[in-house]
Amino acid sequence: MEQSNTPEFKPYIAPENTSVKEFTLRACVLGAVFGILFGAATVYLALKAGLTVSASIPIAVLAISLGRRFLKTTILENNIIQTAGSAGESVAAGVVFTLPAFLFLSDGIGKGFFNYWTILMLAIFGGILGVLMMIPLRRSLIVKEHANLPYPEGTACASVLIAGEKGGDYARTAYLGLGFAFVYALLQKVLHVIAEVPTWSTHIANKYLPAARVSGEITPEYLGVGYIIGPRIAGVLVAGGVLAWLGLIPLLATLVPPEVIAAQLAKLGLLDLSQPNARFGWDPANRTMADLSEAIYRAYVRQIGAGAVAGAGFITLIKTLPTIVSSFKESIGDLRNRDKTAAVSRTEDDLSLKVVGFGSLALVLLMAVLPNVPGENILSKLLIGVLVIIFGFFFVTVSSRIVGIIGSSNNPISGMTIATIMGTALVFIGVGWTGKFYEPMALVVGGMICIAAANAGATSQDLKTGYLVGATPRYQQLALFIGVVFSSLIIGFTVQYLDTPTAELRAQGIEHAIGEKFNAPQATLMATLIKGLLSFNLDWQFVLVGIFIAITMELCSVKSLSFAVGLYLPLATTLPIWIGGVLKGLTDWLAKRKGETVEDSELGKGSLFATGLVAGGALMGLVVALWQAKEASYETGQGWLPKVNLEGTMLKALGPGGYELLGVAFFATLAYLLVRAARKK
Repeated sequence: MEQSNTPEFKPYIAPENTSVKEFTLRACVLGAVFGILFGAATVYLALKAGLTVSASIPIAVLAISLGRRFLKTTILENNIIQTAGSAGESVAAGVVFTLPAFLFLSDGIGKGFFNYWTILMLAIFGGILGVLMMIPLRRSLIVKEHANLPYPEGTACASVLIAGEKGGDYARTAYLGLGFAFVYALLQKVLHVIAEVPTWSTHIANKYLPAARVSGEITPEYLGVGYIIGPRIAGVLVAGGVLAWLGLIPLLATLVPPEVIAAQLAKLGLLDLSQPNARFGWDPANRTMADLSEAIYRAYVRQIGAGAVAGAGFITLIKTLPTIVSSFKESIGDLRNRDKTAAVSRTEDDLSLKVVGFGSLALVLLMAVLPNVPGENILSKLLIGVLVIIFGFFFVTVSSRIVGIIGSSNNPISGMTIATIMGTALVFIGVGWTGKFYEPMALVVGGMICIAAANAGATSQDLKTGYLVGATPRYQQLALFIGVVFSSLIIGFTVQYLDTPTAELRAQGIEHAIGEKFNAPQATLMATLIKGLLSFNLDWQFVLVGIFIAITMELCSVKSLSFAVGLYLPLATTLPIWIGGVLKGLTDWLAKRKGETVEDSELGKGSLFATGLVAGGALMGLVVALWQAKEASYETGQGWLPKVNLEGTMLKALGPGGYELLGVAFFATLAYLLVRAARKK
């Protein structure tokens, strides 16, 4: 059936048509620029919320509106632009989900490797590995399985490009969302007219619900993310936060004395018992804690949450294991059965398998000789390189097939990375490599596989788009290499710069913003797993509570990974995401009630407006965060950000309650605009 379907398919640009411009300098440059922008924005969003949103469709919309209108680019050039640009988002996701774990390894053993050059090298190597391993799989997965693997984002992206060529207008709605997000973020993050985190909390002495807190970081990017992921996932996410902040924290506040909580914080290196601490309000003289909810969250709930994420990731791995094994078998079988004598047309022209072989060998050798790869000697580094290639080929194959069915947004990257780290740890234990010295080495393998698998999933979607519009695979693969390299240059810089602590954090003795201002839940999970496997250095009583919470959720037929991430993240992050999900459910319900067609999850006006909110909010948030990092070395009150900060004026005029209510009103207005955009015909 598959064999008969393939010849009947006709791409938008015929294979014999060689007159349409495709792999041009302007397309590569514009794609690299978009890769840099969306890569940096993804770093910010993934560090803050532990979530990412596919960049392919927004980049395709931008390619049509900017490239086609101002540079007169063709549909194939626009495809190259979105192909190169989307590599930035996937590489950034893989980097942020793993490499900040260097900061959380035992006794700070990995902090020396958390530098620009190591991040840059691992990002480039992991991204290139994902593209290399996908080259021999393209014909098997994209061409032969065309009728069976829909690749939802890739198909939607092709629809955008073809509609743009025919005159369809997707850009206006996305730009409206982008514009509103920019204005909102300017008022909130720069001028501080809008409160950033409205909060309701109960007193420690409250006998019904002590130290409970409900808060929301009411940003446009979180609202947009919630709308895109939908009410189901958003609801499960916020449920984890509700359990943590309205269940576990009040319970522990009732049962655990402040001095015991302080001792646990001291054990984690977050507190000096002999000194007052402004962060938690610790008073050593009276043995009291002013901010008990934050203290309990840091002392206990985050470890429980990390255990839940680890347990849920492992459960996800077990559930997808049959798919992983069958996907790998089918892909390898297709490679063996490939007809090597068939003539190659333009739309079937891939890079040579020699590129795959020599490229993989070069990656192993470079990892062995470069000084910023952790390892005792060249032989130990060679073992790391070999493990990367073995796990890389397996999980790139798996990732590329899975995203063809469920899409990149649902790709179980965390489960694959956990499996890689567990396999690597078993190899290390087998050769006697245990203890904290080997933790960074295990993280390098897990990090590169995470980046490779994430980029392979995105690469598959891009190649599907190219197959539908009639692109040349060789040029797309070259564009992906370009996108990986250029976006990696800025991704490492962005991660490092965002890790710069603000003046307030430095005053509390905190050296890294990641782990404090930026939660990085997946990276914490990877560090927790590595420490437990190689150094046996875990508070297992808290981790096991989290694991059994994840098991409980699975027994209740709830997606445990989403719940676990919500348990780990602050409620301030998941609550506005949930509101966005509620809005998506509301618009779908209104459409069904009136007998209308429910909007397309990728190309509907609401989704495009939400995509604009995510892009605009994340980019503005990134700019402000980078500028804050620049001014972190200034004296308090110096720099231009404090001078334009109107928070003091607003508080004086409205009072704390009025100021927060005004922020809620602004957020409600933004929510109304999103629903209105979704309902507009």
